[in-house]
Amino acid sequence: MLSVDLNCDMGESFGAYTIGRDEEILDLVTSANIACGFHAGDPAVMRKTVRMAAEKRIGIGAHPGLPDLMGFGRRNMQISPQEAYDMTIYQVGALAAFAKAEGSTVRHVKPHGALYNMAAKDARLAEAIAEAVYDVSPGLILFGLAGSELVKAGEKAGLKTASEVFADRTYQQDGSLTPRRELNALIEDRETAAKQVIRMIKEGVVTSVQGEDVSVRADTICIHGDGRQALAFAEFIRQSLEREGIKIEKISHLS
Repeated sequence: MLSVDLNCDMGESFGAYTIGRDEEILDLVTSANIACGFHAGDPAVMRKTVRMAAEKRIGIGAHPGLPDLMGFGRRNMQISPQEAYDMTIYQVGALAAFAKAEGSTVRHVKPHGALYNMAAKDARLAEAIAEAVYDVSPGLILFGLAGSELVKAGEKAGLKTASEVFADRTYQQDGSLTPRRELNALIEDRETAAKQVIRMIKEGVVTSVQGEDVSVRADTICIHGDGRQALAFAEFIRQSLEREGIKIEKISHLS
């Protein structure tokens, strides 16, 4: 039977601002990527989200991003590999402390937003992030865009890696995600998204916006929890996968 991990970015509320429906979406996913305070989140939100994920036995992951609260970590910044290393160590370490305090552990690391996309193409940044993750704990799983420099760097560093694909994003012919600034970057129709995901899992390909099929490996599927229809979208994707006989589970063969 085919199986896949289902992950969601969460813990992105901050101070008086609430983003996402984390508690409800945690009932649908198997991995939670928890913001670590740089692009979103704060200490109280981190603690609360870690506790909820631990109680529901969901895989806890650190979601380190660029220090850009105003831009939600989605704006590129010129950073050195050393800065990428330091940012990753700092944020993963912070979440790991909350996980330990709640009697749990961090299982994986997935960079956020612009940091994720920059590391997908920049081998030096990717290697710095992978080195940081390894130095925190060689047992952590590094999530990265399928076919990206980040996945390659993780494997080179000796980490277990999970190739990630996206339910609600379109792809370019080189396997990268269509930039969010472009009108066709997001897939809002849930049936279209479900068909794309199922094809990626079963056939190992995705149709790019240029109309060509691109090879992908789907170990884990990302759904986003911050849209207006996020909960209904997540429910539909999960139900669609299960109807196709695809089992939703933690990445058991990597853990």
